[in-house]
Amino acid sequence: MALSPSAALEAVLFAAGEPIAKKRLAGFFAVTADLIDAAIAELRETLTERGITLIETENEVELRTSPQANDLVQKLRESELSRDLGKAGLEALAIILYQGGATRGQIDWVRGVNSSAAIRSLLLRGLIERTEDPTDKRRALYTATVDALGHLGVTRKEDLPEYTRFAATLKDEATAEAGEHHEE
Repeated sequence: MALSPSAALEAVLFAAGEPIAKKRLAGFFAVTADLIDAAIAELRETLTERGITLIETENEVELRTSPQANDLVQKLRESELSRDLGKAGLEALAIILYQGGATRGQIDWVRGVNSSAAIRSLLLRGLIERTEDPTDKRRALYTATVDALGHLGVTRKEDLPEYTRFAATLKDEATAEAGEHHEE
């Protein structure tokens, strides 16, 4: 059973978890801008009086929680913040710190598992921030904040245990992997 255009749009927006350009959506679905606008209008109507709403600017569209759910979402975030970072959060934060910034794909690769929840937790706590990856504008680059250093009890990332050795090893690994891809 194929999804309707609005259901397919909903799935893609949910999976992305960030604003997506309408032009990019039209290219992704291989349809006209008018068809994307029609799917957006249908999805907006479908989401009326639901916990999710559609946020739309002239160029982008995104799924967000509805304003009526703010109290519930705030309660959830507060409960998340009261928990320890956990092993996954600390691993993701270490990768970001020792690499001087990392994409989600890089974090997943080093950890060997999906790191979405760990990254979300670090973002909510203000320990990392998301910026545009200068090497590929379609990806996000996560970098540590000053709060992360404070949380770990260091004044600069170079004060982390074995920073020089681990940072050099990670750089060597990245260079070696880039060379392998180049040879193929």
